[in-house]
Amino acid sequence: MTSRSRHQSKDAAAASAGFGARTARRIDKDPRLPSQKKQPRTWRTRTDPLTDVWPRVLEMLGIPGVMAVTIFEDLQDELGLDALPDSVRRTLERRIAKWRALHGEDKEVFFPQRHDPGRQALSDFTVTDSLGVTIAGEPFPHRLYHFRLACSGWEHARVILGGESFSAVAEGLQDALWKLGGVPREHRTDSLSAAFKNLDRDAERDFTKRYGDLCRHYGMEPTRNNPGVANENGSIEAANGHIKIRLDQRLRRRGSRDFDSLEAYRAFVGSVCDRHNARRAKAVAAERETLKTLPKRRTTDFAMVTAKVTRNSTINVDRILYSVPSRLIGNKIEVRLFDDRLECFLGPDPVMRMTRARTDRARGHSNDYHHLIGTLRRKPQALRYLVYREALFPRAAYARAWTALDEALPPRDACRSMVALLALASTCEAIEITLADRLDAILDAGRLPDLAKLEIEFASKPSSSSEVAIPEPNLEAYDRLLPSACEVRP
Repeated sequence: MTSRSRHQSKDAAAASAGFGARTARRIDKDPRLPSQKKQPRTWRTRTDPLTDVWPRVLEMLGIPGVMAVTIFEDLQDELGLDALPDSVRRTLERRIAKWRALHGEDKEVFFPQRHDPGRQALSDFTVTDSLGVTIAGEPFPHRLYHFRLACSGWEHARVILGGESFSAVAEGLQDALWKLGGVPREHRTDSLSAAFKNLDRDAERDFTKRYGDLCRHYGMEPTRNNPGVANENGSIEAANGHIKIRLDQRLRRRGSRDFDSLEAYRAFVGSVCDRHNARRAKAVAAERETLKTLPKRRTTDFAMVTAKVTRNSTINVDRILYSVPSRLIGNKIEVRLFDDRLECFLGPDPVMRMTRARTDRARGHSNDYHHLIGTLRRKPQALRYLVYREALFPRAAYARAWTALDEALPPRDACRSMVALLALASTCEAIEITLADRLDAILDAGRLPDLAKLEIEFASKPSSSSEVAIPEPNLEAYDRLLPSACEVRP
């Protein structure tokens, strides 16, 4: 039409536009596009299979949250497969979807949020058992404490051995803040519901108070999302999946999911986070400038428990009976309960440090035979029916040795021999490990441990004292130190 306005003929204008004269004549008659000319079809090509059942469908749509497939299956149960065959299912689902778009309830709207630098950090726990990590060949079920800045995406992860406890939150959060080198204005969590679900009202208030004190120490405002609304923590919930994918990919590149120790695995997780943070170095550097300064020192990152040492030389902490040195029987000790360890104090004096144990049962045991071997040597028969006997053996080889001795020897001799083996193992850790290997070899050969031979083999030999010869000092060496200027001059 632009070409026609320049006083060109119809054929010339059509050639200029790149189409034929016939098309030009059709456009002159009706300038609408082909899509504008198409009339919607108002007739059906086949009978509507839902005419009779649609009123019943509308009744069922009044049930909140009911799915279209549920309605379809219920109608099949009522009317039979002949009246409503499977081929009608997709038609029903499309009809219901259209009805809900026109007449259904309003859906929830998700509002995108702006993340200002230095304003918000988020924390969450995520289970990572699916990674299949092992420590020294043993399965290692665990979870990660995950900390992330909402704006720049800087993150920190700490391997957690237990549940979502205050000590796990306090240790992980403080490690992240001191590694980051600054403090955001707000710290957001998911209400720590997993940490609260097994607590009574007083314990929950105590947890909330300690968490509030932790945030106040760093000058952060503690906030929570609404319970059960994970999308409100989307900046960390989605990142939980991403960090597990990165860990899985790095483990595949590594070629093995086994680590020599927990420290080695923690270093591996830290390296994965460092690689991720390095890719955001520019954004992280900009956000660091907006963070508040750290306080002068860290604050409490443990729970304090007072435990009395029973006459069994044990303390009960978080459903676990731990053995302690018998000299502490009758005393009350203060236990600092961390995620992975216990630190015990008698007044201000440190007493001992133990690895924290976990249990899914009503009660568990964590015993160190070094604490009890002195009394067991005086009372070896107590071993036979000891409640935590299996937990007393330091390695599987010692449990095998007890089974073999108990089956082959009289009860009194079996107890004496086993206690003597434990006493020999308690000499030092090297002997404990070597003796375990020796016991495995003896039992694999179908023989019983010969206590006398083992005591000779592993008896600690006193170091022979050797005389030390001290040579006479060479005085000429001192003379060479004197400068020639010391000579008498005329």
